[in-house]
Formats: sequence, C-alpha cells, structure tokens
Amino acid sequence: MEYRFTPQGVCSTQIIVEVEEGVIKRLTVENGCHGNLQGISKLVEGMKVEDVIKRLEGIDCRERGTSCPDQIAKGLKKLITII
Repeated sequence: MEYRFTPQGVCSTQIIVEVEEGVIKRLTVENGCHGNLQGISKLVEGMKVEDVIKRLEGIDCRERGTSCPDQIAKGLKKLITII
C-alpha cells in the first residue's frame, strides 16, 4: 500500500512510501537534496519499517532540529499506527 506524508521544517515537500508486510518496497522524496535522498531511498528499500525508523530518527540538518531522514522516520512512525 502507498502512503504519503508532508514533511515539516525541511526542503523536501512530500514523502511517498510503499509498504508490504512491514517492509519498504519503494520510497520517494520530492524536492530536497536530490542525490542524497535517492541514495537513502535505495538503502531503505527492502528494510523493515521499524529498522528504518531506528536508523534515521533524530538525524539533524543544520541545527534545524530535524532533517529529511528524520522526517522519513516520523512519517513511518505515524504509518505504524495505521497498519
């Protein structure tokens, strides 16, 4: 199933994730640092949602208190309550 999140406090404008049986099948982040976000997307594909949250949660970008990876983790945490 595909889910969409709107990140807060970062350059990216939308996070789209496809999850099957608790595993990320596809992750797309619109806008933001294109190369870095493509890399993160490829790295998390095939991982369990819980493992991605553990790895990405709390990463800070330029003292903003959050980052695109942190926003991915926050979106996935909300997703866990839905599925």
